[in-house]
Amino acid sequence: MNNNQTSITVTRTIDAPAKDIFEVLTLPARHHEFDGSGMVRNAENTERVTKSGEKFVMNMHAEMMGGDYVMHNHVTAFDENKMIGWQPAQEQSKDEPQGWEWLYELKPVDADTTEVSLTYDWSKVDEKLAKEVGFPAIPKEKLEESLNLLAGAVVKN
Repeated sequence: MNNNQTSITVTRTIDAPAKDIFEVLTLPARHHEFDGSGMVRNAENTERVTKSGEKFVMNMHAEMMGGDYVMHNHVTAFDENKMIGWQPAQEQSKDEPQGWEWLYELKPVDADTTEVSLTYDWSKVDEKLAKEVGFPAIPKEKLEESLNLLAGAVVKN
């Protein structure tokens, strides 16, 4: 990875219709099932995401963050059965995302198979925070694991 990189995208084919995958992605209560980083614990609100502009709150844990913490996720992209994305904000600035975004894009291959891309984009993170955190905070391998876990979560659906 070069020092100018500001995003990582991983892609995987999942043997499930886009609609079934989207059902899992839009239900924050299930996000812990496909978190390859191991940081997501559970959702404070269990309502399904239905449009851009909504927020959902996740309980998280990471030693690099001092243990348990809360993230307020602002939905920035929503196209039913095609795309969902959000920008996290920390508890102390819950209405102001810090500039990184998670974006899932679904492209049907056929009726029962979908190509899923996950992009982790930190291009809008200010330089000071980027240096403090050391972006990317989540490596490519953990994103790949997220898609592997998503495939398993959809099968359990």
